[in-house]
Parts: sequence; structure tokens; C-alpha cells
Amino acid sequence: MNEHAPTARTREKPSGDEEATADLKLGEFQNVPTLTLSEARLLINAVIDHRKSQRKVEETETLIKTQDYLDVFARFKQKENIEAVERMLSAKQELELFERSQLGSLCCETAEEAKTLIPSLSNKISDQDLQELLDDITKLRHFVE
Repeated sequence: MNEHAPTARTREKPSGDEEATADLKLGEFQNVPTLTLSEARLLINAVIDHRKSQRKVEETETLIKTQDYLDVFARFKQKENIEAVERMLSAKQELELFERSQLGSLCCETAEEAKTLIPSLSNKISDQDLQELLDDITKLRHFVE
């Protein structure tokens, strides 16, 4: 009998032990770029606007629900503020990409709150440095939003 070669590469099975606890384990997503909810909103709206100009937009129920969700939960609406938050977070090289996007989406008020919601921050950044970052992010929220 003649065996045919597989038509696709075999894919490694997910380990199933991804967790965002004090020890951040993201498996295959470990160093994957992530977006804040505000960045995701900005990106999706730009794609939709482009498609509308090309008359190629199909507004599915999922797309509409995603837009509604992002309109409610994206903390920053102005492009300039979204970019400013990204610059602030990118400057914190000691933080994982996932942690930065979580900080930009959650907009915690205190370092204690941030470390409770994102436990992997505990040994990476001092409470004082984290509080300064959170205060700077909060200023942008209140400046225009």
C-alpha cells in the first residue's frame, strides 16, 4: 500500500496550562504582540471605514457586538491618547506585552488593584513606579475623554 505524505504540517497540541497568575504562562502566546481594548477599537474601526469606502463591508452580528463591546469598554477614544498610553506602556520594558495591554485596558487606580488583577506584576515593578504609571494613564483619561 502506498502512503501519501501529509498535506499539512502536524501541529503541536496546546499544553492547556496557560495561566495569568503570579507566574505568567502564556504558552504559544508568550511573546505575541497584544492590543489594549482601545487599540482594538481603533484598529477595527479603521478597517471598517476602509472597507466602507471600498463598499466591501459586511456587518455581521459578531462584528456589531464586538464594536458595541469595544465602544463600552475601551477606556480611550481619541487616537492621540491611545498612542500616548502605548508609548508610556512600551517604555516599561520589564513588563510582558500581555501585562502592558492589561494595564492599558483595565486602567486601575492603584498599584494594589493592578497587582491584584494582574498578579504577575508583583515582582517586576515597584508599587511606586507602577502608581506613577497608573497616575499618568489616569491623567490622559481625564484630560479629554
